Amino acid sequence: MNLLHVDTPVGRLGLAAQEDALAMVLLPGEAAPQGCHPAPTPLLREAARQLQAYFKRGLRLFDLPLAPAGTPFQLAVWEAVRGVPYGCTASYAHIAARAGRPGSARAAGAANGRNPLPLVTPCHRVVGSDGSLTGYRGGLALKRFLLDLEQGRASPGMPHG
Repeated sequence: MNLLHVDTPVGRLGLAAQEDALAMVLLPGEAAPQGCHPAPTPLLREAARQLQAYFKRGLRLFDLPLAPAGTPFQLAVWEAVRGVPYGCTASYAHIAARAGRPGSARAAGAANGRNPLPLVTPCHRVVGSDGSLTGYRGGLALKRFLLDLEQGRASPGMPHG
């Protein structure tokens, strides 16, 4: 896999591509998997450009070829998550129903937690049925920052928490 690191307001992110599609977004502190080597391909440079635009509130929807590895249910959950609009949230129950498995909110939560493309597949937009913030691989402070950024309550480039 090709790898490019990009500095963002939330720290250094890693972007990994398999052939001509983005396969992983590594959050700050996460190590690249074995076999990744630095290679700033045109696709990875474009992904970095789109991430920078997202953090400046100039991009609401990523337009990149994606290649997340997962089970059919995980892929369905991640597709449903990509359908949650910028600045909005959806519950795990809603995501489970959109993925074709109503009543499977816990399974949708587990699939969401294994999302290899955070930010691009905006798993930070998925919340508890009561609107509460629940687990996020990057921590709840990062989840809150991303939601606040999208809802205009955080200064671009100035994470808090």
